[in-house]
Amino acid sequence: MSPGNDPKHVASIMLSWHSLDLVSCTNLQTLWAGYGQICAITARASTDTAAEHLSKLCGVEPGAAGATYPLILKLISPSKKSISNSDEGHLRKMISYEVEQNFYSNVVPLLDDDIGIAKCLASTRGMGGRKDEEELKNLMATIMVDLRPKFPVAGGKRSSLSRTQVYGSLDWLARFHSRSWGLLPKSFDGFAMPPLEESLRRQTASKDAGNGLWLNGGYTYLATRRKEYASLVEDTCSEWSTALCEPSNKSSLSVAEMVARELTPCGRSVESYIHGDVKSENLFTTDSGAEVAFFDFQYVGLGLGVCDLAKLFTCSVPLHLLTDDLPEKLTMQDGERKLLERYRTTLLQGQDAAMYEWETFKRHWETSLVDWCRFQASWGFWGNTEWLEARVRSILDDRQWRDWLHENINDRQD
Repeated sequence: MSPGNDPKHVASIMLSWHSLDLVSCTNLQTLWAGYGQICAITARASTDTAAEHLSKLCGVEPGAAGATYPLILKLISPSKKSISNSDEGHLRKMISYEVEQNFYSNVVPLLDDDIGIAKCLASTRGMGGRKDEEELKNLMATIMVDLRPKFPVAGGKRSSLSRTQVYGSLDWLARFHSRSWGLLPKSFDGFAMPPLEESLRRQTASKDAGNGLWLNGGYTYLATRRKEYASLVEDTCSEWSTALCEPSNKSSLSVAEMVARELTPCGRSVESYIHGDVKSENLFTTDSGAEVAFFDFQYVGLGLGVCDLAKLFTCSVPLHLLTDDLPEKLTMQDGERKLLERYRTTLLQGQDAAMYEWETFKRHWETSLVDWCRFQASWGFWGNTEWLEARVRSILDDRQWRDWLHENINDRQD
């Protein structure tokens, strides 16, 4: 391992920028496909000023020189093997890490403290060219507050949350979505486009042309999953090939394509920043489960908040909180409605409820379920599969939903 790839060396350099010394560095996990690693580090303040700054960042009582603090280092250092700029998966990962750095550096400081998100201490983003930074110039690294002392319970891999944790997650998402309404820029120019489009733009324009968050939050939307969609079109053994991929009677577009257009950000007042990868593995909770903190913001970007809910409900919410029965076609049950109403009530707290009427909200929710089903059908189902498929069969059979979707798509084209 070269010095530049050594987490201890990287952490020591970055901590020194804030008059902090490295006490320990422990590897927690390797990132997907070996793109780097996440480490738990302990930092010691060498001055009272450094201790005061870090105490405030960590939300603890002010300390003095010599005080130690738990932090997290996320180090991105992909292998040097040649990867083509046409490799969409590689591009998606690399841009996603840039997006995450931008989020922690520029968006998190604007959010209220009651939204559980780690504060950023140091980042290689926008380094100023100091001598000790030369060793880090080909790396991406972020040091942030360790959430675990305040939120000690980790969500398990593909596990179901408790009822209290589900409520906490819904409240967190609603606050995050609603607070971001006031943070959205007026122009889409600075947002990162889908990976292949963004790569092409950077070849013909500034390297940092799309150096903000994702223009379309998440990693499953149709524009970035054309290969999987093409496979679903050809999969005649799947009921979803016919149901989602064939052109409708009223349009040359398939249901999946119309749904994708409806969910694509276009400046609606109810659009917000969305997390983009909501699941139990990406959150911590307090011991009671009532308070939640999310992490892993690689796919944060613009969207409708219900897109975050679609993945949460399918992959992490216990089935009994959604329904007591699983027929082949399933309309919205009381459990599902109660969860949605809790989210919407928190989302609109302090706002005019007419800003996001229930009927519009419900149509957006149903559309997000159809879109999520399209991705799972082309990628592989997991989670509350039978519930998701039953709900989508019911939605697709709803003539009013189809008419609403056609009308909205026609309005956009006009």
